[in-house]
Amino acid sequence: MTTTLGPTRTATASGTRALLTCGVLAGPVYVLTGLVQGLTRAGFDLTRHPASLLSDGSLGFIQITNFVVSGLLTLAAAAGIRRALPGRWGPGLLAVYGVGLICAGVFRADPQDGFPLGTPAGPPASVSWHGTLHFVSGGIGFICLVAACFAIGSHLSPGRAWYSRISGLLFLIGFAGVASGSTSPAVTLGFWAAVIVAWTWLATTSAHLTRR
Repeated sequence: MTTTLGPTRTATASGTRALLTCGVLAGPVYVLTGLVQGLTRAGFDLTRHPASLLSDGSLGFIQITNFVVSGLLTLAAAAGIRRALPGRWGPGLLAVYGVGLICAGVFRADPQDGFPLGTPAGPPASVSWHGTLHFVSGGIGFICLVAACFAIGSHLSPGRAWYSRISGLLFLIGFAGVASGSTSPAVTLGFWAAVIVAWTWLATTSAHLTRR
């Protein structure tokens, strides 16, 4: 019996580590891809435009791919966390966030506020069906990400539990700022920072669980 279970347990542990490694990679893939585009694409301004607008224009396929790949990596991370920790709510909520990222790639945001070049300043005159679905999928995904920080944190050590809660709270504040409709540079940059905080949480939590 020991001979049979040993390799099985080893294979299961290796599979779990592989899934958690996806959680380590998801954030760097998303953030670096978004920032490189934000700094190099003509007309894009990090103080005015959210990453979603990068899906528009002739190079929009890069951000669309970024959304989908990051979403798939997040789904894999959720599966790994489900194996590594008790409780289903946290991984389930994280999985919804992963699906939200994929949907955000499938349903493009509407061009607005001067991006891509030639787009009138300010919000779009009318919101398309895919722009509406982009906003809805993003909103649902973001709320689930915040809840996942609290749910997953409840199964970690006290220090990491507080880190998870603070990360979720900071992301919620950043999301609330942009959801309010404010176009202030401080709010836009604050949301970029909140996104980095959330992805850092996923990466560090996944890395921690791979060492357990």
